[in-house]
Amino acid sequence: MPERGLARSLVEAYVYFDLAHAGEPGASRRAEVAQDEDGWVLRLGGAEVLVPQEAEAAARQLELTFGSGLSELIDPGQWVLIAATYASRALEGALFYAADPSDPAGFDKVAADWRFAADAVAEALKFFPDGATELAPDAFWTEMGRSLRDSEPDRVTRTKLESDLSFYRQSLDDFRRLHHR
Repeated sequence: MPERGLARSLVEAYVYFDLAHAGEPGASRRAEVAQDEDGWVLRLGGAEVLVPQEAEAAARQLELTFGSGLSELIDPGQWVLIAATYASRALEGALFYAADPSDPAGFDKVAADWRFAADAVAEALKFFPDGATELAPDAFWTEMGRSLRDSEPDRVTRTKLESDLSFYRQSLDDFRRLHHR
């Protein structure tokens, strides 16, 4: 039986599987989901993730995309990369939506991408101790996260992440205002 990871929401579990299978776009859609007395158990390949019922309920109640507390599955470097992916999708989607604003689903997709980008940056910021401007090297436990920190350390500072968070939130507000929704 594989070791069981712990996710704070179903969304975090699916994002984790997509990261773990980065070479396979949409891999998380192949995850098997079962519900037991502890919550939802998701399996994909050799990985298994538990999403406790209480954690998912809290995430929904508090409207937290990825859940409350610190992630045990995704490190801060990975959250930065996730945010950049969603922001890139939002930028591209906004261009297509501006060319043809008749599709309400297109609007919703762009707005969700901006929101997910902001939420992912907020996840990275949760790893910073009070008053810290940088994270300790051991905060990055994945190869992907360590690689980002080593190659582009300026992308994982508090100042940069707070700037990104502000930009993503403002971009979402601007998109909504521009398209009157």
